[in-house]
Amino acid sequence: MKRADWQKLAEERVKDAKVLLDGGQWAAAYYLAGYAVESGLKSCVLAYVEKNPDIIYREKRYSENCWTHDIGTLVQASGLDAIRLAVANTNPAFAANWGHAQKWSEKMRYVFTPESDAQRLYEAVTQNLNGVLPWIRIHW
Repeated sequence: MKRADWQKLAEERVKDAKVLLDGGQWAAAYYLAGYAVESGLKSCVLAYVEKNPDIIYREKRYSENCWTHDIGTLVQASGLDAIRLAVANTNPAFAANWGHAQKWSEKMRYVFTPESDAQRLYEAVTQNLNGVLPWIRIHW
């Protein structure tokens, strides 16, 4: 997939999450909100590789590490971990939102998520000033 494909997928999944929230489908909404973050970060990984094409030769397992659903691993693979940490250290709301996003796992598709958790993750992902996805958009 291309960067634009991952970006479109992120935008579609966050819209899907909102529809599911509005329809009372908490578990699916939670899952798709997290998947929007994963997709956005995969676009960031491709942006990083475009700027640093030698990374796949410098780090033997770099490509392998990109085949993950883990939010933390994807932030590292995108070269954004230090930037994210710096923002989080000066912005408690942003840090809290990332804390919620990093709890997400693809295994959550097998969990009955309560409404409060689904709402909180969606807000963490979409919040205009301190949200995870708006921050990702800056870097993708």
